[in-house]
Formats: sequence, structure tokens, C-alpha cells
Amino acid sequence: MRRKSQRGLTLVELIVAFTIMMLLAAMAVPLARAKVRRERERELRWAVREIRTAIDKYKDLCDAQRLGIEAQKVDADCYPPKLEVLVEGVKLAGSVDKKIRFLRRVPKDPMTNSYEWGLRSWQDEPTSTSWGGQNVFDVYTKSPERAPDGTPYAEW
Repeated sequence: MRRKSQRGLTLVELIVAFTIMMLLAAMAVPLARAKVRRERERELRWAVREIRTAIDKYKDLCDAQRLGIEAQKVDADCYPPKLEVLVEGVKLAGSVDKKIRFLRRVPKDPMTNSYEWGLRSWQDEPTSTSWGGQNVFDVYTKSPERAPDGTPYAEW
């Protein structure tokens, strides 16, 4: 018999309570991981879209001959020679000191957690994993991971 002055839980009650808490935690962990993965995928889409849009704007201005002479190299096909050019800026045609910048900074790759992106030039194969170095036509993540649908993140 329990005395009225003694309060607390029995060992059985504690084991049942901890078992229920472990089951709830075990169900919550996969949901949290999936949420983190979806957030990283969303950030990857945004970063790749931002860089590709900047490359397209550079190409459009170069094709319209609105960028300076250094941007219109014949072997570059009017694509930027490296990603940093989009951040540093390029002089406009007909101006002495006016520069146009296409990115404030190179976005961080959320999959590799670095600022280093995989690059492809216009002359490279579409599935190439090594950069020819002539220009920057496209970017991709260097992560070997795959999306839930099975496609590699590098193909996004």
C-alpha cells in the first residue's frame, strides 16, 4: 500500500512515459530531416537561377555590344570569363569609369556549403564535369547527392 505522504511515479509509469516520448521523437526526426532537405533544395534552385540569370544578362548586353571591349572577346562567345566578373562588374561601352555589376556576390552552394560551383563553358559537353576554362556558360552544384526523385542535384 502506498502512503498518502509519498508522491511520485512508479518505475513502470516512468518506463511507459519514456517509451512514448521515444516513439514520438523517432517519428519527428525523419520529418525534420525532410524539411531541412527541402529547404536546401529550395536554396539551390534560387542560387542556380540567380547565377544563370546574371550570366544571361551579361550575354544579352554583350551581344548588343553595350559592354566594353574586354567583355567582347571572340573566343568567349560573349559569356563571362569567370563568375567573379559578374560580381566585380564590367565597363560599359563608351564610358570611362562606369561599371555594371550583375551579382552582389556569388551565392553559397547550399548542398556543399561552399562558394565553389561547378562550371561549364560554351565549348564543353552538356554533361561535362570539368570546366574548359574558356568562359562560364552554366553552373551546377558539385554535390554527389541525389534528389528524392533520383535525379542528381548537379543536373538541376
